[in-house]
Amino acid sequence: MKKLSVVGGGLAGSEAAWQAAEAGIEVEIYEMRPNLQTGAHTTSHLAELVCSNSLGSNLVDRASGLLKEELRQLGSLLIACADETSVPAGGALAVDRGRFAAMITEHSRSHQNVEIIRQEVKDIPDGYAILATGPLTSQSMSNSLRTLTGKDHLFFYDAISPMVQADSINMDVAFRASRYDRGDEQEGDYINCPFDEHQYNKFVAELRAAERTQLKEIDLPIQEGVIAGIHKYFEGCLPVEIIAQRGNEALAYGPMRPVGLRNPRTGKRDFAIVQLRQDNLVGSIYNLVGFQTNLKFSEQKRVFSMIPGLENAEFIRYGQMHRNTFVFSPEYLRETLQFVGRDKLLLAGQITGVEGYAGNIGTGLLAGINATRLIKGQKLISFPRETMLGALIHYITHTREADFQPMKANFGIMPALEQPIKGKRNRAKAYADRSLETLGCFLGKISHSH
Repeated sequence: MKKLSVVGGGLAGSEAAWQAAEAGIEVEIYEMRPNLQTGAHTTSHLAELVCSNSLGSNLVDRASGLLKEELRQLGSLLIACADETSVPAGGALAVDRGRFAAMITEHSRSHQNVEIIRQEVKDIPDGYAILATGPLTSQSMSNSLRTLTGKDHLFFYDAISPMVQADSINMDVAFRASRYDRGDEQEGDYINCPFDEHQYNKFVAELRAAERTQLKEIDLPIQEGVIAGIHKYFEGCLPVEIIAQRGNEALAYGPMRPVGLRNPRTGKRDFAIVQLRQDNLVGSIYNLVGFQTNLKFSEQKRVFSMIPGLENAEFIRYGQMHRNTFVFSPEYLRETLQFVGRDKLLLAGQITGVEGYAGNIGTGLLAGINATRLIKGQKLISFPRETMLGALIHYITHTREADFQPMKANFGIMPALEQPIKGKRNRAKAYADRSLETLGCFLGKISHSH
């Protein structure tokens, strides 16, 4: 039996390897950590979550929730592990990141068809291979991709939120609640730090003036004319200090919006809120939701200690930024995720231009399935556009050059409904119903074709 090489043991690579191994394919996962670290990871586990511990909404009438439900029905290992290691997060699926990564590593390590090889792969393999090197692709592999495509990579800067010790949060000021009372009925799943207008204005002023870390373009520079309109910051994950520069109330309408929350001490809605989400199962660590940042560590301590309730907070990890690298998939990838001109090579994960944990897992799942079918001499598949996964992959493989940027799951990339439906939630439910019905029919056709 021919072997499959999976380069990169992140979310996409781990899912791809599992799908192929479960189908009887011998898989070698090449992971360069811990021998060569990325600067953002901290462990040697597969599928380590670097940024948030949340996989997004778990509600099926939300785009991210629909994508996760599709992945459950498709037999995703990583979504199953996320469900098993979940921590309270209202309507979202958040995980104990340590247990999540350890569980996936153990599943992979103990599978009879999987071998984990701890070494850097510097060149693209010639045989059957899935390249899932992620946003922090090594310099050597970046050079190989550059040679293969004849173009420099695109890249943008992504960011990590700070974490604090739970028992250092001042709960005489902060309060527990979930937006619109979702989550634990008694307490709520989030810790909320409330601002009045004066506190908010002072905080924003200091945030704007705070000193930032100088970004280093540690990978290949973007050459003029490669892709128009790509910015260094990804709009879906902007640093808070960049949002603050866009207007005094930008944060109050963004990550610090107070909607759906009432302060139990006043019975009123505060001017602004910083939410903290549980980051591990025992509840000893919380991260600042939406507070990606590139401030210097000393400035993070100074400015974020101005947040009401965090005056004496113990920061166990400060926020930081890292480079995300991706290729221009519309030119180089088919909807099967095969590289154009190299049928045995598939790409998966963030390097394809998919953004978001669930999206990366989804591309890994499809790459694993198609690599298996390729090795077995079967017809490759692509998911219908009426499904969220199919729509996401269609987007990254068909978008115009001028419009291409990393894309998360959203209803806007799906084909329009046949009949117009009034109301945002009603439309979302209709999209979800159509998606799951389409996926069921599609899976039925595949199973009957063998």
